[in-house]
Amino acid sequence: MVLEKLGDSLKETLKKIAKSVFVDEKLINELVKDIQRALLQADVNVKLVFQLTQEIKNRALKEETPSGLTKKEHLINIVYEELVKFLGEKPAEIKLTKKPFKIMMIGLFGSGKTTTIGKLAKYFVKKGNKVAAVGLDVHRSAAPEQLAQISRQVNIPCFIEKGEKDPVKIYKKYEKELNKFDIVIIDTAGRDALSDELIKEIRDIYNLIKPEENLLVISADIGQAAQKQAQTFHDNAAITGVIATKMDGTAKGGGALTACAATNSPIKFIGVGEKIDDLETFNPAGFVGRMLGMGDIQSLLEKAKEAIPEEKAEDLSKRLLKGEFTLMDLFEQMEAMKKMGSLRKIIEMIPGMGQLKLPKDLLDVQESKLKKWKHAMHSMNQEELENPEILTSARMDRISKGSGVAVKDIRDLIKQYRMGKKMVKMFKGKSPKSMEQMMKKFKGKLPPGMGI
Repeated sequence: MVLEKLGDSLKETLKKIAKSVFVDEKLINELVKDIQRALLQADVNVKLVFQLTQEIKNRALKEETPSGLTKKEHLINIVYEELVKFLGEKPAEIKLTKKPFKIMMIGLFGSGKTTTIGKLAKYFVKKGNKVAAVGLDVHRSAAPEQLAQISRQVNIPCFIEKGEKDPVKIYKKYEKELNKFDIVIIDTAGRDALSDELIKEIRDIYNLIKPEENLLVISADIGQAAQKQAQTFHDNAAITGVIATKMDGTAKGGGALTACAATNSPIKFIGVGEKIDDLETFNPAGFVGRMLGMGDIQSLLEKAKEAIPEEKAEDLSKRLLKGEFTLMDLFEQMEAMKKMGSLRKIIEMIPGMGQLKLPKDLLDVQESKLKKWKHAMHSMNQEELENPEILTSARMDRISKGSGVAVKDIRDLIKQYRMGKKMVKMFKGKSPKSMEQMMKKFKGKLPPGMGI
């Protein structure tokens, strides 16, 4: 989970509000101290922590509680709103204003810059853009080949010049050819620490390329040193945004998140895993929602759109409204879930589910089951997939031998299918409006620990 330790600490703080009898100055002071402790332990800059918590305290003591909310609900809302404001309030989108749109990537050695280029390229390719990468890291001998490998992984051209030690010459050599692309992502050299040599080189490249975006890549485990380094980079090559990497670990991460304060530049993306698709646009409201266990429905919907083409989703909706549901439908849903990421990440995004302390073993078992079920389905014929009710013991034995999946797991799959079909029958013939009303009946109250 993103910033797991910080998220757990903040959730405990909200639980304290929920369990309290009164909202008074004593509770507010305790709450402020808890938030300060949690953020400082996450390596967030001290000055910024005190500015944030002072704002929370002022609002909590002075604001009138809006009608329709209890004092506890209003206090929780203040914490949420101020954390969102602290992290930028609104998503900072990259708007493609010209062709080629040049994105320069800078950062220290080990920040995950080259890998992030692959992720960023994949992000733009999925949106239908023609993307190319350029390798200007001339100091690390393995850098050109590493960039070439990542570019092959996302199927984009990569312009490198092995043996050339002047990054300016490399860029000038390919400059005309780069005009054919919508987006050009430029890799630059990193170092173990900031040096005059690195800074001069970055400044020279920046002045030559004049990129539309200059993104600073910072690792979540860098700590408070991030602020000084971000400022030095910014002073020599104006940073337009930050990409925070390794946000899926239990690293403190606060330094990376607040580095943008030094450059007055927003966080534009966060890296949330090792796979090429594990890059998310940074949405402060959704990010804070996930940390507090409130979910991130916007990111969930974006992932779902990527996983299921619109026409296919529309077709499935029509068939579900008619009460039709086959194992093929279940299979397609499982495929879509796989594209959306791990169960753990999906659960984080579902409002309320982030508050549930689901054991890692339980989620691993569920992921393992999905894999087995997919293997079993691959061993079924078309008739069995369309009408699972014909699956006799003999057929299950055949499927078991063909797939290597135990008969018990196949029976579990059929049980899951029947549950899904039963749910679909409830919606049969309903209008979208009446379906919405039915869903409201199922909607739970605030998650455990947030009940007020």
